[in-house]
Amino acid sequence: MNRIIKLLIPCLFIYLSASAQKDKWIVLFNGKDLQGWDTYMGPQLGLNNDPQHVFSVVKDGNENVIRVTGEGWGGLSTKNEFENYHAQLQFKWGTLTWGNKKGKKMDSGFLYHAVGEHGMDAKAWMRSQEFQIEQGNTGDYWGVAGGIQDIPVTKQGENYVYDANGTLNAFSATSATGRHGTKGADAEKPTGEWNTLDLYCFGDTSIHVVNGKVVMVLFHSRQVDNGVESPLKKGKIQLQSEGAEVFYKGIKLQQISAIPAEIKKQAGLK
Repeated sequence: MNRIIKLLIPCLFIYLSASAQKDKWIVLFNGKDLQGWDTYMGPQLGLNNDPQHVFSVVKDGNENVIRVTGEGWGGLSTKNEFENYHAQLQFKWGTLTWGNKKGKKMDSGFLYHAVGEHGMDAKAWMRSQEFQIEQGNTGDYWGVAGGIQDIPVTKQGENYVYDANGTLNAFSATSATGRHGTKGADAEKPTGEWNTLDLYCFGDTSIHVVNGKVVMVLFHSRQVDNGVESPLKKGKIQLQSEGAEVFYKGIKLQQISAIPAEIKKQAGLK
């Protein structure tokens, strides 16, 4: 019996170590301040110059959260780049809208694989892939400042809607389908409630998950410069200010060695 126990102990240690590594989250928002992040509110203000406090940490009930007023277009970006990860955050809408977004759908965005100079898109955002955050459209895709991904879709009216069994199309600023792909299902909670977004990025594949539901799978992440395409598989994470008040919390990330089996199954991947 003792011999069997001795043989099992190393196996148990390996299992526990693997489990601990799997659940090792990197906390991106420390719950106190914006340490580890950069702000950018256009070329006139530049980096980390936010006199209107578009990005700040405020109290919501008994916890601190990030508030984005939405007054002006800009981004809050991590200082570090990431590759092959599962990222998670929570968001909820505020009440304010500004400028040309006044009275319209509230809008923000969860940009990933953000690279290059700040302000490459609309003088506000880096080149990236966008996990859209917008009332009624959370989970959509936009290619930002040269970002490209392939998405299986079916055309419904004027929209190209994610369909796991659809035709694979390239989405970019210069493609026939454009740079906007529509999510396959609406899983957003009513305005004012917290939503949980999960993003899985492994290799050149990414998966958008809204409140536990896979709403889009994207392939062959890449970028284009002067007509030449190259892979885009890592970069910073950037949260948008885009004319609407929004709150964020629980922003964290963990490295992965593969897309989890349960997510692949829900997404219909082999």
